[in-house]
Order: sequence, then structure tokens, then C-alpha cells
Amino acid sequence: MFKIKQATSFAQRNSASRLLSDRYSWRGYGKAELPPDGVPNRISLSAIEEGETIGTLTVGLDGPEGLNADAAFSDLTNEIRRQGKTLCEFTKFAIDPISGTKRVLAALFHVAFIVAHRIHQCQIAVIEVNPRHVRYYERMLGFEIASDVRTNQNVKAPAVLLRGDLAYGFSQIEQFGGKLDTPEQGRSLYPYFFTIEEEIKIVVRLREAQQRRRAVVA
Repeated sequence: MFKIKQATSFAQRNSASRLLSDRYSWRGYGKAELPPDGVPNRISLSAIEEGETIGTLTVGLDGPEGLNADAAFSDLTNEIRRQGKTLCEFTKFAIDPISGTKRVLAALFHVAFIVAHRIHQCQIAVIEVNPRHVRYYERMLGFEIASDVRTNQNVKAPAVLLRGDLAYGFSQIEQFGGKLDTPEQGRSLYPYFFTIEEEIKIVVRLREAQQRRRAVVA
């Protein structure tokens, strides 16, 4: 009964920022909020249920302004760029501890994957996570450790950089997406992702929305 939307309105962004602030504060991290509206290459997504934001995730696309991960991990992000890989990051992630089920989590990441790979042709996604959460992302999404433990100065907390091959992610979606009756259900988040048929419809809607935004700007 929830929907995934791009957080574009003031109300949506304010609600997502409130969730981010609450969850980061609960963990003892520094202040966190969505990137300002209109910042190039930052696409914030929200999971919304009955008007309330129950999850949020921002896709950061690489560009002249770089990525948030460059602050602590520029040697590693630059190495990925030197390899000729198109880079993005998943950041500003928060989930409501009560309403944020695996389906919500999977839906947010699936739409983020679509935005990054299907719409913007990114190949590698990076994400900064607390060392305590590394194993979860390895097991549930197939991300790999790319760094030692460093300090994320924005939130004043230890962080490890993980990297994920988005082509691998979509191969897992094709194999397991929407198949909750498989043994993989307990070992991975991918069975909670949308089916390929549902994904195709989401891609169409996102591309239509992108065309409408370009028409407005023009």
C-alpha cells in the first residue's frame, strides 16, 4: 500500500528530511538532510504510505561536482573512474523502523537501481556504510568491500565504502525478483524486488516523467 516517488515537492522533501534527521540522530550520527532541491545529479526517492514518508534514498550521479563519497574515499572513487566505469552513489538512506519492511527497502533500492542504470547508464554504485552494517549489504545486495574504515566527516561516524556492480544486480533481479517462494528469500533482498514485468512499467513511467521535466525546462 506504499508508493515510491521522487521527492520534488516541499512537503515530500520536508518529510524525507525529517525521517533522515530522526534516524541519524537515533544512531548518534551528525545532522543529515536531503540535498537542496535543484542540485544537479541528485535524485531523492521516498517511500510514502498514507501521506507519510517511511523510507528515503538519494541517487547521486557522478559529474563535475563529484560525489559525497569523494570526501573520504577519493582515491577509490577516482580509481573506478580511471577504469572507465560510470559511477554513482546511494546516499541519504533512512527507513522507518516500524513501517519499513523488506518490501519497502527492496522497492527503494530497485527504483534507485533503475534510475542509476536503466535511465542514466551507471555501471558501478558505491555506498558508505557503518562497519556494523557491511555484512548486511554484502549478503542482501551482493555489494563488495572497497576500502578500510575511515571517518565520514558529514555525520562524524566511521564508514566503509562498498561497491556494487549494477549489471550483477539486474541479473539477480531477473533471476529472483518477485519470487518469494524460493530458498533465496532468506539469503538475499532480491526476491523482494519487483518482477521484470513490473520493472518495465516503472522504467516507462520514469522516462516519461524525465521527458516532461525536460519539456518544462525547455
